[in-house]
Amino acid sequence: MMATPDGRRVRPYLATRGRTRPVQDIAIEALVSTTQDGRTHGSDPEPERERILRLCHSPRSVAEVAAIVSMPLGVARVLVADLETEGMVRVADPHAAFAGSEEPARNLSVLERVRDGLRRL
Repeated sequence: MMATPDGRRVRPYLATRGRTRPVQDIAIEALVSTTQDGRTHGSDPEPERERILRLCHSPRSVAEVAAIVSMPLGVARVLVADLETEGMVRVADPHAAFAGSEEPARNLSVLERVRDGLRRL
C-alpha cells in the first residue's frame, strides 16, 4: 500500500491505472532525470508522478526513485516509462557508456553510485 499526501492508503496499481508493465523496458539501474519540460509543466494531478519529477531534478536510478518515494519497483518503472514517453523525464542506461567502446570505460562512478544507493535500501 502507498500513502497519499493526506495520509490515506491506496493500492499501488491505482497509480498505474491497473498496468503492471511499463510501455518500454527500463532497467532498475537506469538513471532518471527531469527534463526542462518536466520542470516547467506545472503541478501534476497525480502525486506519485509529481514526486518523481521533483526528486529527479538530480539523476536517480529507478531503484532509488522507488525506495525514496516508497512505492513498489514495478509501479516506479511504469510511472517513469510514462513520464519518459511524455517527455517529462529522460532515462539514461548507465551501461551505454560501455557499448560500442573498444576499451572498457574507466569511470565507474555512475555504477558505483547505483550500487551504493541499492545498498542503502
